[in-house]
Amino acid sequence: MLRAIACLSLLAALALPLQAAEILPHGAKASAPKSNGGKGLVEPKLTVPRGGDVTRVALTFDACMGKTDLRILDTLISENIPATLFVTARWLKHNPQALARITARPDLFELENHGENHIPAVDRPVTIYGIPAAGSPEAVAKEVQNGAAAIRAATGLESHWFRGATARYSPSSIAAIRAMGFEIGGYSVNGDGGSLLGAREAEKHIASAKDGDVVIAHINQPTHAAGDGVVKGILKLKARGVHFVRLQDAPPSPPGN
Repeated sequence: MLRAIACLSLLAALALPLQAAEILPHGAKASAPKSNGGKGLVEPKLTVPRGGDVTRVALTFDACMGKTDLRILDTLISENIPATLFVTARWLKHNPQALARITARPDLFELENHGENHIPAVDRPVTIYGIPAAGSPEAVAKEVQNGAAAIRAATGLESHWFRGATARYSPSSIAAIRAMGFEIGGYSVNGDGGSLLGAREAEKHIASAKDGDVVIAHINQPTHAAGDGVVKGILKLKARGVHFVRLQDAPPSPPGN
């Protein structure tokens, strides 16, 4: 259970409001994110430009640690659905077979940075959903840079986006991560509530995605019911004619969109 809780945001599961400002991809201007309650933390929202005549949705999956949910990976491959995968160094170390399948399909998958050890990228001592944060600027830098180095060592690829554990940050850590050359991997639809939602709930969350949404879910919990719902929700989106994009393929949005 602790591992599941550690695996990203529980906003949907806990029915907490999302308080964040939109962050536009690839250098487009964005307003400053709002602080989340009295703790001074933010959970950035991310969208991609709307598709006009088509509904455009970006599927993003966190591979925090542990194993690989082949229900999701197999569906993405068999249905030729592009996705962005945020992977940790810990997950890379223990999933070489899944990684080989992912890197064999560069037309489908974009690999991005989820950190070295799945530690919240907050530069002061705080606990988030029971998980101790990095706690200092130096520890945040280590989490980010070593996560990128692990992707580089395993694949030869450079990562350009970073999403920290729990997807919550201090404003100063956001600034530092951007100074390292990374965009912040926010989202606008919480697809599986940290992989803790039931299958039916996860299906509804995923299927609710609208034009421009960035969906977050998990691809490292093969025993959780949420995975079945994630697959069904994705297939519902495809049946609606949704055009799936990766973050690296989404063009910049005009400021203010």
